[in-house]
Amino acid sequence: MNSTELTNQAISLLKKLIETPSFSSEEEGTAAHIENWFQHYKIPFKRTKNNIWATNLHFDENKPTLLLNSHHDTVKPNNGYTKNPFEAIIEDGKLYGLGSNDAGGCLVSLIATFTYFYKQPNLHYNLVIVASAEEESSGENGLNSVLSIIPKVDVAIVGEPTLMQLAIAEKGLVVFDAVVKGTPSHAAHPNTDNAIYNTIDVLKWFQEFTFKKTSSVLGDVKMTVTQINAGKQHNAVPANVNLVVDVRVNDAYSNKEVVEILQKEAPCAEIIPRSLRLNSSAIPEKHPLVQAGIKLGRKMYGSPTLSDQAVLTCPSLKLGPGDSTRSHTADEFIYVHEIEKGIELYIKILEEIL
Repeated sequence: MNSTELTNQAISLLKKLIETPSFSSEEEGTAAHIENWFQHYKIPFKRTKNNIWATNLHFDENKPTLLLNSHHDTVKPNNGYTKNPFEAIIEDGKLYGLGSNDAGGCLVSLIATFTYFYKQPNLHYNLVIVASAEEESSGENGLNSVLSIIPKVDVAIVGEPTLMQLAIAEKGLVVFDAVVKGTPSHAAHPNTDNAIYNTIDVLKWFQEFTFKKTSSVLGDVKMTVTQINAGKQHNAVPANVNLVVDVRVNDAYSNKEVVEILQKEAPCAEIIPRSLRLNSSAIPEKHPLVQAGIKLGRKMYGSPTLSDQAVLTCPSLKLGPGDSTRSHTADEFIYVHEIEKGIELYIKILEEIL
């Protein structure tokens, strides 16, 4: 199949996705555009909620399966936009619009790549593509909801903006709700057990605590207090101070191990994780997929940001056109040439292993 035609069609699809609002759990419109692509190329597909997925024509259960995945939901536009976030505008080689960089460019590039290989016989891997929903919200009806429905996956490429460099590991995430207790009282009376003052030492502990095990790819576990809340009126000392703690977990720890450490060590009355399912991810440097990328001049690194990799248990590589630093910014954009190069590199990398 002609890759130039697929590239042009991919850019056209991205424009349609940009101009169709698709906030997490509200992706019905963009799902329909993706369905239209598969219908146009006569590729059978299935839809689970707002997740669209398909397998290659010559799928063989005796072969390992490679997942190609990216998402079509977006965050809501911030107040800094000077352009219409739902208008696909090309200026100076930049395609502007909400979701253009995160992760529309990756998604349409992977869809084009899947279509390129769809009819090819005698591949070493099966291919399954999932255009997933609810990635931005880590929702229940995203990629995680179809993993038991699609064929078993042995390795995955997750499309996120990496400048087409090889993110061979990704930090996991555990969010904790923590409580610092004290003695409630009237503000006019002495109180040596003020929960707000008690929080000073607790915050210092979170600031200074370090996890012992580091990672050669992902570095240290990063722990950050991101929210604090206490008190309802000026003349009453509250009983509790509530904290939210964001922990980015490297591949030296499981999420469960991080919970055990903090529940043992943290000087809080309680510290409770919201979820343990967003784990760190990695793929061995020697994996053929990684080696194929290195052969084409791609560089390896560890990613601090979260993606749908977090719900996968197989080896996975984060790779895609666009730049992560543009994600969730005002006047989001992706260069058209990044999509063109992205499709070219995806195809070349897969040709090495397929």
